[in-house]
Amino acid sequence: MEHDFGAFVAARATSLLRVAYLACGDETEAEDLLQTALERTYRNWDRIHHDTAEPYVRRVIVNAAISRARRRAILNIIPMHSPPETTARAKDPDLTHVLMDALRALPPRQRAVIVLRYWEDLSEAQTAEALRCSAGTVKSQASKALAKLRSALGRETVEGVIRNAHA
Repeated sequence: MEHDFGAFVAARATSLLRVAYLACGDETEAEDLLQTALERTYRNWDRIHHDTAEPYVRRVIVNAAISRARRRAILNIIPMHSPPETTARAKDPDLTHVLMDALRALPPRQRAVIVLRYWEDLSEAQTAEALRCSAGTVKSQASKALAKLRSALGRETVEGVIRNAHA
């Protein structure tokens, strides 16, 4: 059991850390989110089908990020850390900073949809499953989030970043 879990973590840790970072916008918090998600996953490893382990961990990351954002809103604490250079796909450092600020400004649920749909390249159905909501909710949240990003960054910038998300 430990060997299988260790192999899973070794194979998917970088991708999962990227999801965590994009979900919360802070490098240190992303590491904490991933650690929390992996702890919860390990505790349930014998009940998780190994082909669904990654979506399970993504869901734990997103749920933990949303919970932390809610707690932070209650406490009124907003982190303002610089993103790591390798996370955002934009080549221009100023654009990277602006993009991450725009992502941080989105509500947690909309940010989660954008991260899973466009950075992780999940389908609407996979995103809905990860967030435990309907595909319609994913569509509406993505639409609202993209409208906010376009308003903040401009249509061409947002479309270019989405096109280049996996470049």
